[in-house]
Amino acid sequence: MNTIVLGSGKGSNLLSLLEHQTNELLGDAKIIGVFSDKAGAGILKIAKERGIFSKVLPPSEYAADPALQINSSWIEEIKPLNPDLIILAGFMKILPKEFIDAFDSRIINLHPSLLPSFRGIDGIRQAWEAGVRITGCTIHWVSPELDAGPIIAQAPVRVMETDDLDSLASKIHAAEHTLLPIVVANLSLGLHPFP
Repeated sequence: MNTIVLGSGKGSNLLSLLEHQTNELLGDAKIIGVFSDKAGAGILKIAKERGIFSKVLPPSEYAADPALQINSSWIEEIKPLNPDLIILAGFMKILPKEFIDAFDSRIINLHPSLLPSFRGIDGIRQAWEAGVRITGCTIHWVSPELDAGPIIAQAPVRVMETDDLDSLASKIHAAEHTLLPIVVANLSLGLHPFP
């Protein structure tokens, strides 16, 4: 299962996926490409160090909202790699229906809350400020509506009285690093149905 990862940040989830792949724990999935909307993103550095094709996707100049600056050329950049699955891991853009349809809706997103609660940006802070006692992470199919596609899997994380925002974020990221490789492996082995 040829797999592409899109990310905007440090790339810790990519690193987890690659470690699972090296240890033959990613099923039939293989990371073949990494794309970012930010030239200095750590995720690109990780890909380069591992010899994985990587590229910066140029933003559109026609959208005032940075989250919506998706360039139509992105489809042309990614299509030649023939991905069976696209993973959004810390990717801070909203994909339009045109992009989702171009890849037959075979796109999953990793979100740092238990959806449908705390959609959108900064889900960890949203949960923290709401005072919930249990939060976590969600992997879901991407749909045109933000963080609203069908849920594939979730991992709960308990908020302890000793936690602060940083420790809670660390716990949620640790849950992500466990859950995402399991879901990707299961998708590659047909244990989760594609949409």
